[in-house]
Amino acid sequence: MPRFAVDVMLKREILDPQGQAVARALPALGFGAVSDVRVGKHVELNLDGDDAEAAVGRIAEALLANPVIEEFSVRVLEG
Repeated sequence: MPRFAVDVMLKREILDPQGQAVARALPALGFGAVSDVRVGKHVELNLDGDDAEAAVGRIAEALLANPVIEEFSVRVLEG
């Protein structure tokens, strides 16, 4: 059965407060070279069928991502 990954991120023009909080905390942990942090969601699905990848895209569009403020990508996972 094919495994798929859906990565959901806020659109670039949308403020990412969680990413900003991580970016502010990193220098105190010794990671001062990091300048831009964006935080998103990673979802893995097992789905069977002839058009499974297209179905995963429809699932992401309908449920996993808010198309007004987020974008998503779908990829097939190996193994």
